[in-house]
Amino acid sequence: MTHAPDDWMRPLGATGRSVSAVTLGTSPLGGLEPATATELIATALASDIRTIDTSNGYSDSRSEPVLGAAVAAAGGLPADALIITKTDASGRDYSGERVRASVRESLDRLRLDHLPLVHLHDPEQFAWDEITQPGGAVDALVELREQGVVGSIGVAGGDSRVMERYVGLGVFDALLVHNRLTLVDRSADRVVDDAIDRGMTVFNAAIFGAGILAAPRSGITDYGYRPANEAVLGAVAALADLADEYGTDLATVALQASLRDPRVTSTVVGLSKPERIATTIASARRPLPEELFARADALLPPASAWLDAS
Repeated sequence: MTHAPDDWMRPLGATGRSVSAVTLGTSPLGGLEPATATELIATALASDIRTIDTSNGYSDSRSEPVLGAAVAAAGGLPADALIITKTDASGRDYSGERVRASVRESLDRLRLDHLPLVHLHDPEQFAWDEITQPGGAVDALVELREQGVVGSIGVAGGDSRVMERYVGLGVFDALLVHNRLTLVDRSADRVVDDAIDRGMTVFNAAIFGAGILAAPRSGITDYGYRPANEAVLGAVAALADLADEYGTDLATVALQASLRDPRVTSTVVGLSKPERIATTIASARRPLPEELFARADALLPPASAWLDAS
């Protein structure tokens, strides 16, 4: 079973709020010219995209203040729109106090008095015992939810094996994975299945593998921020030919593959050009046959080629 083509607004767990099938990712926002950043956010808020993803640390902590200013310039955040952010360490400090400070900073930069969902960002870069110790980062985020400072809490990261441990704690409401639930890598399948069994909301990010699935003939040879192996490169080439056969482009196929996954509530797509808002929404809604996705599935590289292969 897949999501219906018109299934654009989807529930954010049991919060009573909804997110759009496509979430605008703003990791590059802090590096844009102010006028471009303002236009990008205004265009997004005027579109069918109702969810914006950011982080305390994106663009050396510039993305949140740029986003907050751009939303204000657009007249404020519409009632049906959500901004989702993430906590980040300060250097090697990812203590409970640092998590609380990160949330305070995000509230101030985004000009909000409440955050509907905050992810613990990239905890795999720190020792498990450090992040999960009593009074540590996880406990602090749980406490902020209990205090009502944040509505829901999630965990966002890369290595699916580490994410499995955090999901297994049973305290998170949401999971964000990146580069590991795509046309050429399914490393996150197991942790996503576990998250769904626990009633968690799933966000899928970096569905283009950091570029190669969006521009397969551009000379990009990296996948997921590292050199792609031959199995992945071969699959990308075959998928690009398959997209040509059906009169579409591989970026559209990659996007729709995520949108169609019944486990994925929202797919995070990073955009830096205002005109890409309309083209991304059009790609999401372009009619494509079921047969295309069945054939794409058959081109998936073996698990030994995935990012998290043992």
